[in-house]
Amino acid sequence: MNKCLWCSGEVNFDISWTTILNPPSDALLCKLCENQLVYIEGNVCLTCNRPSTLDVCYDCEQWQRFYDGNDPLLRNISVYQYNVFLQEVIAKWKYRGDYILGNLFRKAIQERYLQQMKSILPKDAVILPIPLSTVRMQERAFNQAEQLAGFIPGKKILSMERKHGEKQSKKSRLSRMYAKNPFNLEKKVHNAVVLVDDIYTTGSTLRQAAKLLQDAGSPAVYALTLARG
Repeated sequence: MNKCLWCSGEVNFDISWTTILNPPSDALLCKLCENQLVYIEGNVCLTCNRPSTLDVCYDCEQWQRFYDGNDPLLRNISVYQYNVFLQEVIAKWKYRGDYILGNLFRKAIQERYLQQMKSILPKDAVILPIPLSTVRMQERAFNQAEQLAGFIPGKKILSMERKHGEKQSKKSRLSRMYAKNPFNLEKKVHNAVVLVDDIYTTGSTLRQAAKLLQDAGSPAVYALTLARG
């Protein structure tokens, strides 16, 4: 019997001849914990994937104005709503170095990519995880965005670097919008790019990376994120 990676309770599954003969090995959460993960479904903003009755939410309208109608991020697709439960899981995974917890998201992010994103991408699109600064990498021992990107089929590139600076979570929305771009691009990317990160909060980090790629010749930049804050 599998143990839940979060609460260590038993992971039960529906009984059938198939599951008796071949118990599912990819079930990593018990039903109680799994039910606390809320998938993003229904009406959403077509740019940032926030649950919304508007095709373009107020935040994305602001970004359009900020970039004079040329938002460098064409579209973000997220898997889950960023609720209290997911916040706790991500904190333990991301900040306390519990790398194994990242496996909880393998199947969900694969499915979201294949079902909602792949069909809108050019065939030569590449996948680029948002990098950590050297200091953050030393603190955490792994990059959560790289782990998520590793779950997604497609060509991966690691051509972007990040300068160390104040954590984004400590900045106001306005400060994030006008912050100096922390990224450097080691080489130009002439393909469409899918940026991968754990959380879309204000969208500033993804847009800083997207703007750098856009200015260097990438024809289109999308994002796939685990959670929409």
